[in-house]
Amino acid sequence: MTTAPKTNKSLFNLRGGAWVTILLSVFGLVAVWVLLNLIIGGQCGEKCVIDTLAQTLRVVTPIAFAALCGVMCERSGIFNIGIEGQMLMSAMVGYAVNLFAYQLLKDTIGVENAGNISRLLAILLGVLAAILFAWLHALISIKFKVDQIISGTVINILAIGVTGYVYRAFLAENLPAGPGTFPLMPIPFLSKIPFIGPIFFAQKPLTYLMLILVAFIHYMLFYTPWGLRTRAIGEHPRAADTLGVNVNRMRYINVMWGGVLAGLGGVWFTLEAVDVFNPLMTNGLGFIGMAAMIFGKWTPFGSLIGALIFGLGSSVTATISIFRPDIPSQFPQMLPYILTIIVLTGVVGRATPPAAGGKPYEK
Repeated sequence: MTTAPKTNKSLFNLRGGAWVTILLSVFGLVAVWVLLNLIIGGQCGEKCVIDTLAQTLRVVTPIAFAALCGVMCERSGIFNIGIEGQMLMSAMVGYAVNLFAYQLLKDTIGVENAGNISRLLAILLGVLAAILFAWLHALISIKFKVDQIISGTVINILAIGVTGYVYRAFLAENLPAGPGTFPLMPIPFLSKIPFIGPIFFAQKPLTYLMLILVAFIHYMLFYTPWGLRTRAIGEHPRAADTLGVNVNRMRYINVMWGGVLAGLGGVWFTLEAVDVFNPLMTNGLGFIGMAAMIFGKWTPFGSLIGALIFGLGSSVTATISIFRPDIPSQFPQMLPYILTIIVLTGVVGRATPPAAGGKPYEK
């Protein structure tokens, strides 16, 4: 088992049924947009459209990272509903490191350099925190063969407890100001392209990284021996084992890489969205990411499209609030969660997870 399957000849050769999902996704995006214009009476001009779509891409970032984490784990046969907890831990660690590193460094190397270094340290240590929780989930699920749903639930509860305690003990005081979030980083020339430039090429670094990782993971998953082994142990681990694949080691590796992705999604909250940490600030986006993964049939590009629908549902909330302040904000805020329910009830078609998902492997 050393080569990728010869049937995958095209980058866009997706899993069966994925094209149906993509068409439904496009329909869903158009439907949300038409609904928005009906609600606000067509008041959203070109600048409003560009701002709303750019905001959508920002909101999509943590959802897409969570969905990619789910793809990595579940394609290898490990259900991971602890993504939300991993993201929450990463968000808290990222915020704390960013703040305290900045306070330690700013008098010695200057405010700007201290801000840049502290944000990079915050990403590294925030991701490391998520990896630690991912390793715990892998250990409980693979070595001790505990039910993976229970293990993921424990991860979520543990993260809520730890972050809540740290917040009350250390972060709820009147702390000095931190260096703030990452600034927008427009890409020269590309950001000047009419319409699409401000949407795709005037974003913050984690958003760029998310878009790159979607393409990278798709390539790795469907066009490399590693991807073939990952899909094999998620569908038929016994067959993969007989061909020399170390099933449990591969599952450890995938869950840990999933932790990296969940960590990147977590630090987005405190390094790109807002420069504060609040308990439960991930607000269920880890679970919405899992819904996007199911919507996308466990493929990276499909998951991104699913995340775009949820993200658009979130970003139009702000647009509706601007043009129709008479509408209670709670109604548009329900939109992404209603979409999640629609997805999970199977409206988008049958979603079949990897055959060996959730099942411990014993030689």
